[in-house]
Amino acid sequence: MPVRSYPYAFHVALDGNGLNGLEGRAGVCLFRYDPATGDHAYKVSYFAGASGGHAPNVDPSRRTGFLGNTGQHLLFYDLATLEESDRISTLRFEVPDTAIKGSTHLVWLDDTQFVTSIGEHLWKFDLNRLTKAEQVAPHGLKIPHAMKRTASGRYIVYGGMDHPTRGEAREVGILDTVTGDVRRVELPTTCWHVVCHPVLDVFYAISFRVSPADRTDWEHWGMAWLRQYAFEIDAEEGRVLRHWTADRDLPAHINSDVTISDSELIFCTGGSHTVVFVDLLTLSQHRLIDEHPGAVESWALTRQSVTTLTESFMRAGFVGNSHVFAESLRVSRGALLDGIYACQLSADQTLLFTANRGQNHITVYDYPSLEIRDRVVMPELQEFDSRLAAWGDPRLGFHHSYLVSPDPPDTAGAP
Repeated sequence: MPVRSYPYAFHVALDGNGLNGLEGRAGVCLFRYDPATGDHAYKVSYFAGASGGHAPNVDPSRRTGFLGNTGQHLLFYDLATLEESDRISTLRFEVPDTAIKGSTHLVWLDDTQFVTSIGEHLWKFDLNRLTKAEQVAPHGLKIPHAMKRTASGRYIVYGGMDHPTRGEAREVGILDTVTGDVRRVELPTTCWHVVCHPVLDVFYAISFRVSPADRTDWEHWGMAWLRQYAFEIDAEEGRVLRHWTADRDLPAHINSDVTISDSELIFCTGGSHTVVFVDLLTLSQHRLIDEHPGAVESWALTRQSVTTLTESFMRAGFVGNSHVFAESLRVSRGALLDGIYACQLSADQTLLFTANRGQNHITVYDYPSLEIRDRVVMPELQEFDSRLAAWGDPRLGFHHSYLVSPDPPDTAGAP
């Protein structure tokens, strides 16, 4: 009997059920979907001996998956089975100055070669000889994070995280792959995540604003109830062209995946439970998908709420940090859950896939109407780990994602 095929494959990184995904498990959820029939299938796999599952990626030939993580591994998996195909410790190349500095993202140069960050440098690898890495250049940031390649392919751009001891980042980086030069662009806010314009060598960096515990501890932070930004940056010149700002009441806090259509900058928020769509023409108008469960309803999800409360107090004592707890509750609008960490737009710009970490479901929206086409509640973590008690937190731990979708008709067969 032939194996059922699906046009779409939504790969979502899994970090388990804790509040801090940077320290959790390392796994992948593969969600397959057919919009014509609504049929779907899924598979979940966690990798032993690895942690901090963060961002999946797929090579251009669609043969190999990569699971970016904070645990200092390069980890690769089979796209169909999710079985591990290779891994290598990045500590053999360079030892970072903090354990949260890992190879969380990469950029493919071709079907086998890629660039990622290790320690204080950008490194170039080939899948066929992972032990023979080439140091490209110092990356110039405190902790590089999300990485993308601009439309022409010339520039690799990357966001940056706040450093536990070196403090707030407020910077993004640009690597010119032709000259080898690296440029650091200063910004008013830290920006973990970026996305590139479809046709121009322009990219967008989205603010990620937090409050450090005890006002100095940037490793144990809480969500800051501050205004948010989206910066439009020229990669060639390394300067901001335009920017969008949202007052602090707009639920646009603690973003994760960032994607883009021909007309809108799109990003989802783990703190505010939304997907934000910013008009590219004006960079002023916006619209929202709101998956907030409601403050009362979220408290009814007892197992998840207890974990959030418990681990919040593990990160910072209430005495001296009451402002951090208060700000976090304002950002989440009273919910004791995290929100949407994954959102990807299909290649033909007709479907938007999201994964909600707190509510543990995957939703497919029609785009641009934003009407719900399908929503699938995913299984509990206990189904994949018998060591967990039945009363334990059931979240799989959705984080960043990658969508493999059919080529649009006008690009099918193009190189």
